Amino acid sequence: MEKKLISIKEAAELLGVSKLTLRNWDRDGKLPALRHPISNYRVYQLEDVLKIIRQIESGEKPERAPRKVKPKVYKIKVTHLTD
Repeated sequence: MEKKLISIKEAAELLGVSKLTLRNWDRDGKLPALRHPISNYRVYQLEDVLKIIRQIESGEKPERAPRKVKPKVYKIKVTHLTD
């Protein structure tokens, strides 16, 4: 069975939040978005959006997807001593 995809606008309207909120949720892993193969726009699986609605209505805290941790890069200044 093929999963139904909806636009960010449709998802925002269903959830009663702004598109910016959905972008933040995507970044934070609360509601990960897929990318449209041609336009690269965010699209959401209707099933995932409905799951979030059920969680909100039941008072359940939404689960977060595991975050990818970026390794920290440190810059070190090296001073050479001369005689």
